[in-house]
Amino acid sequence: MHLIPPRISLFRSSSWAALWLAAALVGCGAPATEEDVSLGRSAEGLVSTNGLSTNGLSTNGLSTNGLSTNGLSTNGLSTNGLSTNGFQTWFTQDPALADMVMRYVVQCSMAAGATLSYQSPAGTNYTWHGSLGLAPGWAGGQPATLAEQQVVSACLAAHANKYGVHVNISVLGRDAVGGEMPYSTDELNTYAEREACFFGNLFTGEGTFAANDGAYLSYDESTVRTCGLSSWSETTTCAPMKHVGACRYYCTLDATRTYYTRCKYNGVNYRPITTRMLPQDIYRCGDGVCQLTEKCGTGNTPDSCAADCGACN
Repeated sequence: MHLIPPRISLFRSSSWAALWLAAALVGCGAPATEEDVSLGRSAEGLVSTNGLSTNGLSTNGLSTNGLSTNGLSTNGLSTNGLSTNGFQTWFTQDPALADMVMRYVVQCSMAAGATLSYQSPAGTNYTWHGSLGLAPGWAGGQPATLAEQQVVSACLAAHANKYGVHVNISVLGRDAVGGEMPYSTDELNTYAEREACFFGNLFTGEGTFAANDGAYLSYDESTVRTCGLSSWSETTTCAPMKHVGACRYYCTLDATRTYYTRCKYNGVNYRPITTRMLPQDIYRCGDGVCQLTEKCGTGNTPDSCAADCGACN
């Protein structure tokens, strides 16, 4: 099987059910299934496979009930936090969705090797595995700090995928205490397409926001990563996440100009996550392949791509 170089993080989403991080951690070189994915870390950085829809960002998802003061944010991301009435009520409304959401929340928040277990009121046992460790205090059972709320929210939003398909992306930024996610020149060269920045706060109901880091898509281009890298006309396709334009209008780059360290929107300073993508994951009408993002028609745009998808019957 393919072995992931030491210390590179690779995730795989296994459901459409929510906008959250990735699937379960199994360790470097271990067999991967749809539920479990090989994971390692390297000085080369963090490469993550997104593929999750935006459903989990709605007020019916974790943002209102699971991350409210009645849920996890009161007692921290711990067994005590899971025992609250707010969390249990939210979880039992849709256990499959909640399981998926928690898998990604734990991946984002807790460190590799850490796990969080929960027994639902129905008696089903769940175990979720940590990976990124972006929120060490919250992961340890403390109330989430503002920085932890923001960076976890940004991390989750960065894995939004309107089409619910798997696309590898490079994830860059800093954790809640300022630690940098490692990356290498090779990673930046491979994931050469600047994509987007993501920021916001799901814990407070402020929502999540995305902005183009790369150039807007041209009239004949499309991508399944449209929640971040959009055209001028695609600003509401990933509701409830809001696309707000270009990162340069809101965000400050780090000293190397590789990723953003702060984004200010509506007077609030946020800790963002920056993403890069493979150039081949941007599609063009006329390349001979009818992509998921393209439709039949008589024109040369993704919504009406005669060359790739033919005329509509």
